[in-house]
Amino acid sequence: MGSQAYYAMYHGLLAILYKFGYESKNHECTISTVEYLIEIKKIELDLMDVAFIRTTEQMKPKDAKSLREEFQYGTKTDVNKELLNNLVMGAKEIVEKIEIVLGKD
Repeated sequence: MGSQAYYAMYHGLLAILYKFGYESKNHECTISTVEYLIEIKKIELDLMDVAFIRTTEQMKPKDAKSLREEFQYGTKTDVNKELLNNLVMGAKEIVEKIEIVLGKD
């Protein structure tokens, strides 16, 4: 579930890049480019939403990308249900915002 939530958000970011004629095969480049599009006012998306996806040294180690890596590549079998629920709910909200961005000309 963690991987699916992350990839829903990530593929939404890829769709934004595609809308502007870009292509990316690197997660960090995708996230950075979307942040740039926000900063230059090409899209109306909150940087905090993108920060939820991004892995940085400044963030807690439990951001969406870190959780995706832990769920996908980790060996633990137990999951913090509250943490997972927060991730899924956050992903739904962000994907809805991305859909609005994609619907604008």
